[in-house]
Amino acid sequence: MTNENLKGIHHVTAMTDNAMRNYKFMTEVVGMRLVKKTVNQDDIQTYHTFFADDEGSPGTDMTFFDFPNNPKGSRGTNSISRTGLRVPDDAALEYYLNRFEENGVTHSGIQELFGKKILPFEESDGQRYQLFSDENNDGVAPGKPWKNGPVPEDKAVYGLGPIEITVSYYDDFKKVLQEVYGMKPVLEEENVTLLDVGEGGNGGQVILRKDEGTEGRQGYGEVHHVSFRVEDHAALAAWEDKYRKMGIGNSGLIDRFYFEALYARVGHILIELSTDGPGFMGDEPYETLGESLALPPFLEPKRAQIEAAIRPFDTTRSK
Repeated sequence: MTNENLKGIHHVTAMTDNAMRNYKFMTEVVGMRLVKKTVNQDDIQTYHTFFADDEGSPGTDMTFFDFPNNPKGSRGTNSISRTGLRVPDDAALEYYLNRFEENGVTHSGIQELFGKKILPFEESDGQRYQLFSDENNDGVAPGKPWKNGPVPEDKAVYGLGPIEITVSYYDDFKKVLQEVYGMKPVLEEENVTLLDVGEGGNGGQVILRKDEGTEGRQGYGEVHHVSFRVEDHAALAAWEDKYRKMGIGNSGLIDRFYFEALYARVGHILIELSTDGPGFMGDEPYETLGESLALPPFLEPKRAQIEAAIRPFDTTRSK
């Protein structure tokens, strides 16, 4: 029998105004590994970069679209409003606080949210993140910190944390998360609910907030979509069938080579479901992940065309 239950967060995809600057920020400051430099398969003249743990494990990757001439997004409701990233413990938050100070990164200082210590911060284009301490955390297992990164392994980001979604239709959206996606409320306060996905914990949670104010607009500095994990092709196919039976419009199964995907829009929020595999280790050596432009087999015949169109940037780290 196919287990179609969601396992946790798979990835978050955001939009950047500059792939090179974003690469330097994510690797040199945040300390995540670039595990794949490829192109947006729906717009092959633009980059799609994947930052993750040491091996690109599912549940650890923050990815970016680099759309030339994309306008700046605006903050507001009906959006994925902030991405969480996991670090091992409270001491890691103190380490990053000092690191952000040294690098001039905008942050809000160490705070507490739902009994967890967090450190909210921003990229220079306005993209919003928050580090979550895994101290005393249970639930979805983390990934493996980047072994050769600039951040010590015992402090480094090693997975995605709770994803914050803000909507005006709060009750209706919460009902969909529970009844369609099987998420379970674990904490409810006025106008905010924390929901578990899969085994829960920092690697499997959604923070749902109510905001009836001005609607946000997608663009660089904002999140494009969030993806949740399913085990394999059979589980994803079961979700496609479930969507059909429930009358939920969807993309149908799409093979992204590194994983299979299924997209559905819930109100304003684009939700993707993605398989755990095959992963990012099959087409490049571990030692040089992300250093060259990687293309799935069906795009290889267009490599010359793609390389002529995109702006090259150097991501070589191995010597």
